[in-house]
Amino acid sequence: MISHGKDIKIFTGNSNPKLAEEICSLMGIKLGEAEIGRFSDGEVFVSLYESVRGSDVFVVESTCSPVNDSLMELLIMIDALKRASAGRITAVMPYYGYARQDRKAKARDPITAKLVANMLTAAGADRVLTMDLHASQIQGFFDIPVDNLLGNPIFVDYYAKKFGSECENMMVVSPDVGSVARARAFAQKLHMNLAIVDKRRQKANQCEVMNVIGDVEGKDCIIYDDMVDTGGSLCNAAQALIDVGHAKSVHACASHGVLSGPAIERVNNSVITELALLDTIPAIDPAKSGKIKYLTVAPMFAEAIERIYQEISISKLFR
Repeated sequence: MISHGKDIKIFTGNSNPKLAEEICSLMGIKLGEAEIGRFSDGEVFVSLYESVRGSDVFVVESTCSPVNDSLMELLIMIDALKRASAGRITAVMPYYGYARQDRKAKARDPITAKLVANMLTAAGADRVLTMDLHASQIQGFFDIPVDNLLGNPIFVDYYAKKFGSECENMMVVSPDVGSVARARAFAQKLHMNLAIVDKRRQKANQCEVMNVIGDVEGKDCIIYDDMVDTGGSLCNAAQALIDVGHAKSVHACASHGVLSGPAIERVNNSVITELALLDTIPAIDPAKSGKIKYLTVAPMFAEAIERIYQEISISKLFR
């Protein structure tokens, strides 16, 4: 098969090296040799220790905490690769930070998701590979190809194996009105009905649960969202399903486990039986929570990278 560059190389920053190593292991290639460090004042420096001239290069870097450091690492690595004459540079961003700032919610708001897209393009990225963007229209912020992989096939496979024939008494729940389309697609794949938790957000990172739309009484529920940040929305939604909807049990899953601030404590103290997350953001220490389980995205990203390198369709990964 024809490939874009003379060979394929994968590099990683400091945000999620374990995932990059797993991807390389699955593809049977060696992780690229590079050093990403800091000067004494905190400035990022990048040194590449192997030739990338003409290569098809993939840089694996989730822009997760510390968000700004991770983003700068990615931008500087892309610049270093571009100046070293890489044939093509793909920014592999399992988690795309700043995606929640995708529109002007009120007067004089920035649209930071667009700014980040501009910065990636200006740095020299030729394409972007990511997963479960907070808003799928962010793809349109770029003038370069963007492949937005879906995490729901991983969760569908997990829950189909976990519950099997018990799925008949289960419902998928959207934690808010804005996530309905995402949750509906997930419910259809699992052949389950859909319920919605209607909430009203008073201010950032705080929400007030109002009502449960749909009959969840006596049901085992799976809350499906794209990310868990402070955990407030998720835990309040789960409590509403038990208190208002009289659900039998609540499981939850989300693609990106940001888990900032009191998130882990909230999950531990919540009515949620288990929270399944993808490892787009590095996993927390298992000792901190017995309720949180991680599923790996490495096989999906490895296949996507292989297909991009060989110039064949990746649409198979969306099914």
